[in-house]
Amino acid sequence: MSNRVAVVGGGISRFDNPRYELHEEMCAEAVREMLADNSNIDYPKDIDAVIYSYFSDHLAGQLCFHWIIHDYLGLLPKPAYRVESGGATPIDALINAFMYIKSGIFKNVLVVGWEKMSELDTPKVNEFIAAASDTDFDFPVGGYYTGYYAVLETRHMYLYGETEEDLAKIAVKNHNNATFNPYAQWRSQHGTTFITVDDVFKSRLISWPYRALNCAMISDGAACMLLASEETAKKFTDSPVWITGVGLGTDTMRPGDRVDNPMYRGLYSEDESIYPGVSTKTASPYPEMANFGSIRVSGDMAYKMAGIDNPVKQLDFAELFNPYDGVELAEYEDLRFCKRGEGKILVREGVTDWGGELPCQLSGAHTAAGHPVGATSIAQAMQIYWQLTEQTANKWKTKARALSGAQRALLQGHGGTGCQSGVIIFERG
Repeated sequence: MSNRVAVVGGGISRFDNPRYELHEEMCAEAVREMLADNSNIDYPKDIDAVIYSYFSDHLAGQLCFHWIIHDYLGLLPKPAYRVESGGATPIDALINAFMYIKSGIFKNVLVVGWEKMSELDTPKVNEFIAAASDTDFDFPVGGYYTGYYAVLETRHMYLYGETEEDLAKIAVKNHNNATFNPYAQWRSQHGTTFITVDDVFKSRLISWPYRALNCAMISDGAACMLLASEETAKKFTDSPVWITGVGLGTDTMRPGDRVDNPMYRGLYSEDESIYPGVSTKTASPYPEMANFGSIRVSGDMAYKMAGIDNPVKQLDFAELFNPYDGVELAEYEDLRFCKRGEGKILVREGVTDWGGELPCQLSGAHTAAGHPVGATSIAQAMQIYWQLTEQTANKWKTKARALSGAQRALLQGHGGTGCQSGVIIFERG
């Protein structure tokens, strides 16, 4: 499987709540941007197959909605199917497209993702999202994802000592990045006003330690990305972005099953590691309930494929799955940006800020750009593509968050409470 896989184009339909356009039209808006940006794409002739990404039939109010979208986009009778894997749905769709091309089955695969969440009220949306937890043992006793993730974060705080202020600093970073992103929901609703740590603390408490500004937005939006084989990429662009590494990993559905679970012993290199303070508290081997083993597995797999052994030095920036700010902090550790328990140090030293050694979430990510689940990681992938091809300043109409000379970036997405994770490494051609 020597055939390299490239990103050659794509588009984003602005994230907001509400978007009054139909599901179909949001997807078409993203595809139209792709075609406007790349006149070398002969549409639909150049599309060999399509992979669709949307999270919930409940939110769509329609089974097999991708059949309708496929027709609306003028792509009949080309092969198509849907991927569904919770929050990991869009990154799994991208990895599926990569594997199809890598195997030689197809040469050019279009990935289209969307979600329209505004047609239901917030409690009902959260109920449908919570159906992606264990509906026998967790959901019936009040399980909602904000609560699940709050429990995981309080455990991480107990073991490693980050504070609410550390989480607020992540929120400030992401929201202030999003003020420059014209595709971001925060920008649409709040303009270009920066926020402060004090603003985060003043926002409504949702489930301690998470406040409203620490949590992902309920959003409408769509995104698409076209992947091509090395053979055909040259037809579309002189500056492809190559996918040089992918990884996948899984974990238990119920976070409580990860505590002192014998199946973990020996699976992770940090099983025996003791960090300051941990030895005085009750803690199980990594990942315990405070970290995400699936992310460690998927990251290591992608790093090995891409030849990365020092992520902070070898990556220029990253877009991570960030439904809550404590998740981003734990991901720094799971992706080996730092040791377990030291994510807070990266926050305090500004390593992941704009201008830091490894900027993260330049788009604003889930808590600020928005989180229409089936589209989110695809939109983040497109922001990576624009940064690596130095199109961000043009797309955003500002150089405020546009990198110069970036060569390599990481995309990470996951579903559930880290039940399934994917990582993709992108490199400038």
